[in-house]
Amino acid sequence: MTLYRRCFHRRLPRFVFERTLIYSEDVEKETSMAAFQRFATGASLKVQGLVKPYGVAVRKGKVYVTDSAQSALMLFDIPGGRFKEIGTEEPGELTKPLGIDISPTGEVFVCDVAAQQVFVYDEEGVYQRAIGDRSIFKRPTGIAISPDGSRAYVVDTGGVDNEDHRVYIFSAASGELLSSFGTRGIKNGEFNLPLQAATAPDGTVYVVDGGNFRVQAFTPDGKFSHSFGSIGRLPGQFSRPKGIAADRDGNVYVVDTAFGNFQIFDKHGQLLMFAGERAQVGSPAKYMLPAGIDVDEDGRIYVVDQFFRKVDIFRPVHLSKHEGYAALHEE
Repeated sequence: MTLYRRCFHRRLPRFVFERTLIYSEDVEKETSMAAFQRFATGASLKVQGLVKPYGVAVRKGKVYVTDSAQSALMLFDIPGGRFKEIGTEEPGELTKPLGIDISPTGEVFVCDVAAQQVFVYDEEGVYQRAIGDRSIFKRPTGIAISPDGSRAYVVDTGGVDNEDHRVYIFSAASGELLSSFGTRGIKNGEFNLPLQAATAPDGTVYVVDGGNFRVQAFTPDGKFSHSFGSIGRLPGQFSRPKGIAADRDGNVYVVDTAFGNFQIFDKHGQLLMFAGERAQVGSPAKYMLPAGIDVDEDGRIYVVDQFFRKVDIFRPVHLSKHEGYAALHEE
């Protein structure tokens, strides 16, 4: 499966499908000794996997996926060849994890909409601390860490019965609430059921303004910069935008659950390409309920589908499948 970008009368390949993650065995390889022991004892092969994935964040080949049905964070360590559940016990036990992001130092930040907190773990899943509480959040669903790791931007979706549709800015290290921006509305800088957020290398904060069918861009301090998108069914428009990510070049990736695809925009909101479509079978780039998305250091794209309970991975055409995170395990 190859994804193309339209360029005048030519179709230039940009990404190629690499693999799908669903089960622990997609990264774990059973050793010959373990296989022999299992055969000798009659034990069955234990396979774990995704049930209702939502958000995804990736760093150096470690793919972290929130699973709201299993109340856990799933780690697919591709270069390390291992699978691990995180947040299944106190302290730091998760209830309904949704949004997720990773700091430059490897700390993993997870929004728990039921606990109304953000839980922070180290890269191995050891609980570190919590940010915010019920006195601040209504429905924290999305989080983005600033490029320098100093700030955590937490999206509070709010609800139909309140005006608390906003983004909170915290110190990522101390958890101190620094400020917030937004309220319910349709004007620039206002939100209607915001969902996810992402930060670009220049510090710009992009927020999916779901109920207004657009993406809004803000300065690091929360001042409105610009927006793009509108309701519709044409490329560059949105029907049900949800997940968002930004790459190292500042391009913005937006998942649309209703379209069953993701669209890629430049930093000004100009559409570059789109990929994926709704389907009844979850083959590569076929989606029913796509949700989260992330782009790693090498330009690989990771797309979560809740219905098909999978993470599709696409790599840039110039990158071989042995480059990037695969090389990390060999170092």
